Amino acid sequence: MLEFDNVSKSFWTGTQRKVILERASFRVELGNSIGILAPNGTGKTTLINMMCGLEKPDEGTIRSTCSVSFPLGFMGGVVARHSANENARYIARIYGLDPDYVEAFCRWLTDIGEYFDMPVGTYSAGMRQRFSFALLLALKFDIYLIDEGMPQTTDVEFNRKAGSVLYERLRDSTVIVVSHQPSTIEKFCRTAAILRDGKLYMFETLEEAKQYYDFTA
Repeated sequence: MLEFDNVSKSFWTGTQRKVILERASFRVELGNSIGILAPNGTGKTTLINMMCGLEKPDEGTIRSTCSVSFPLGFMGGVVARHSANENARYIARIYGLDPDYVEAFCRWLTDIGEYFDMPVGTYSAGMRQRFSFALLLALKFDIYLIDEGMPQTTDVEFNRKAGSVLYERLRDSTVIVVSHQPSTIEKFCRTAAILRDGKLYMFETLEEAKQYYDFTA
């Protein structure tokens, strides 16, 4: 279970205070994946970062009784001067996993050949994206956090493999997706919420959320 209890979060932009959340309370139970619809610039990334502990609320409490992933695409903890091989094995040890397995899995999924043994700092943006997603899927979590859906690279084979592994993971896991596009959430969730002007509105069905989101857009 992941629970927000009366959580507030805001930032000072230099000219005004931007409210991300205002006294929001909600709970995500394991087995009940949820999508959160929010227009661009409303704080989607901040919200998902709070879920995994990368950012702290100004007020309120965030409780978790399960393992929550880092956000899809997050590269924190990856050392640019080290190779993907070295990073994968190091992160595996942090999570108490078999370094040989994590290395082999990431090497297979990224399919970047000799670059896997070169410094991550030399990678293109697409290669870094592949590696970060491979790490996410190599580590087992109860809840997976996805910001704006799956990465879509120019490599069709990577998209196919990554998508296949992700959907297999979701059979036994829960996913929280934040996006400004209802079509992204439809791929993963049946229930949804809407984040607008610091308020989080919960809906029992995705269809209800879509109708309200379109009406208030």
